[in-house]
Amino acid sequence: MINLMQGDCLERMKEIPDGSVDLTVTSPPYDNLRTYNGNNSLWGEHVWKAVLKDLYRITANGGVVVWVVGDATIKGSETGTSFKQALWAMECGFNLHDTMIWHKDAIAFPDKSRYQACFEFMFVLSKGKPINFNQIKDRLNKSYGRKVTGTERQANGAMKKACCYGAKIKKFSSRWNVWQIPTEKGNCITGHPATFPVSLASDHIISWSNEGDTVLDPFMGSGTTGVACVNTKRSFIGIELDKNYFEIAENRISEAGVESDDK
Repeated sequence: MINLMQGDCLERMKEIPDGSVDLTVTSPPYDNLRTYNGNNSLWGEHVWKAVLKDLYRITANGGVVVWVVGDATIKGSETGTSFKQALWAMECGFNLHDTMIWHKDAIAFPDKSRYQACFEFMFVLSKGKPINFNQIKDRLNKSYGRKVTGTERQANGAMKKACCYGAKIKKFSSRWNVWQIPTEKGNCITGHPATFPVSLASDHIISWSNEGDTVLDPFMGSGTTGVACVNTKRSFIGIELDKNYFEIAENRISEAGVESDDK
């Protein structure tokens, strides 16, 4: 099921029933780092506070919100907006289940006064304990095939054999919470100035939901989360304020559905 809504997410989210969304994967506008066709004046603290509050209402018990954000540097200081949003989400009732990092292959404009920024936060917010966690195990173990040896220190200072002592090390282990995923060329591909990779959305969708679950993106943009939902067989609700971006998203998601049917 695909349900695309054009309009203000603060209004359109009111149409979504309580506890009906299993997962939200979104990257809201932050700190006016992009122009978004001149819509920046419509975005601010009052918006993200209201959105996070309503996300808690519509998220199912055990559901998750993946909130992908970063910070601008203004007058020599990072804004800290990302942390404010995470703390506000906790005030709304969410658990800050995990603070993940998206390590990109691109940096901001060179800055001679600090190390170059190459990441964004991916706050994993949960309504209670997450019901779904499908670990992606694609991290190659350098010691693959060897037996587990060594000891580990206990809370009282005593030492004991390491967990799984003597077992053979598997070829792949679970990922760490820093994901190295290349950026996409945004405007050149989708016509949107701030896209995130389909693979990033897909991997979160696979991790925190199951086939047939409902996934939301209240800041749909060019429809990346929707494309990922089609590819992973999830239902999708997308909301986008800007009419031009909404049409781009419609086309991308429609084309993804045709490609999926052909497979």
